[in-house]
Amino acid sequence: MTDLSLYFKELVSGGRQRRRDRLLLALLRLLSRPYALILRLRAAAYSLGLLRSYRLPCPVISVGNITLGGTGKTPMVAWIADYLMRRGLRVVVLSRGYGGSAQGTIQIVSDGKTLLLSPEEAGDEPCLLAGMLPGLMVVIGADRYRAGQRALEELKPDLCILDDGFQHLRLRRDLNILLLDARQPFAGGVTLPGGLLRESPTAAARADLVIYTRSPEGAAGPGLFPDKPYCWTKHRFSGIVPLIGGELRGFAAAIDCRVMAFSGIADPEAFFCGLEGVGVRPVTTLSFPDHTPYGEAEIAAILRLKVASCSTLLLTTQKDAVKLVPYIERLVGCFAVVLELVVDDARPLEAALEKILQ
Repeated sequence: MTDLSLYFKELVSGGRQRRRDRLLLALLRLLSRPYALILRLRAAAYSLGLLRSYRLPCPVISVGNITLGGTGKTPMVAWIADYLMRRGLRVVVLSRGYGGSAQGTIQIVSDGKTLLLSPEEAGDEPCLLAGMLPGLMVVIGADRYRAGQRALEELKPDLCILDDGFQHLRLRRDLNILLLDARQPFAGGVTLPGGLLRESPTAAARADLVIYTRSPEGAAGPGLFPDKPYCWTKHRFSGIVPLIGGELRGFAAAIDCRVMAFSGIADPEAFFCGLEGVGVRPVTTLSFPDHTPYGEAEIAAILRLKVASCSTLLLTTQKDAVKLVPYIERLVGCFAVVLELVVDDARPLEAALEKILQ
């Protein structure tokens, strides 16, 4: 994580208490109110038809959130895509392609058979999704409506999944799924730039279905919105695989090793704590900014820390792993930790999916 992004997170969470920090936070929170108002007006303009939205001639499912940082969108998109593909449907994911050199253009990342772009071009998440599910098609583009049009013309999908689409109101959707972190659903309740919310909590009214992620064990109580169907889910590490994929191995192989863990995701501490939860206690950790484009500087930093800590096993996330394949010969003993999404009771989600398929 960069010094600036770390400072921002500490600032808005109250971890910076110097006088100049408090003054800066007060200023940012003053700006949060007009920012939130602008977003509410924008949403209202789309709702009233003052800003035009477009519909694709196939069902569209949107998966998104209202907070900065990870809430588990990628595992949820993969779960939904797998459910639909097991029904025999041709599914395409429409992604922004954040962090890739092709960002801003409309490109086919995977046609369901071949990965056509690298993570450096398409971004890590589109390539990760394409690799997780054989047969899944992925298209990137800032304008998801135009990306969907190209997907329909060239790939002929039955259905589109809009990844990170809660704020992308230009494309109409048949099912609007909102993910909320069960630990901090609204991240303090303050919008950018004085907080971690992308928009006001009132935006949750647009959701058709709410999915609470990272829920604690036994969480099965009512959701925050009694009038909306909801599901509780949790993330679970199921094992490790080599960087280029292969047989899933249990964590027993890692417990007796000197482990170094590293990641370039929005919430690296969740990854490191998750490892300890399965009995793997890293001797050292290393965090990079979210969506880090791994290059020589990052690989050198990893190898330096590996030597300094006398680590024999490197563990990273699947999102990072797709960008590390070019360095596989240098990253000896590096494995990706497989993240599994567990839905406590999938019936509300399955019912919502079946409804739009009818």
